Amino acid sequence: MFLGRVIGEVWATDKVADLEGKRLLVVEPLDERRDPAAPMVKPVVAADPVGAGVGEHVLVAFGKAARVACGGDGDFALEAAIVGIVDDFDVPDAPEHWRSERSPAAGGKA
Repeated sequence: MFLGRVIGEVWATDKVADLEGKRLLVVEPLDERRDPAAPMVKPVVAADPVGAGVGEHVLVAFGKAARVACGGDGDFALEAAIVGIVDDFDVPDAPEHWRSERSPAAGGKA
């Protein structure tokens, strides 16, 4: 599982039946500073059963966890899925400017 930011959408007219009706988003992995993790990790295309939007921070699962998140018996032709929309996150050893006002570590309410 990784933390990322939705940076785009994918439209595919022709696709396998497993992907019919599934929204596909492009997610850029982030590091602990909320910066893109590239060049080590490239963006991935993930199914979106939770309704995330471009610009939002999300949790992405891979493999069986991703397929189960998309419902049914979890037997779909996909490798990654968004399993949560992140309100905020905190890295305790991060410098103060990484923390948002809502972060418990910054004295706010999560």
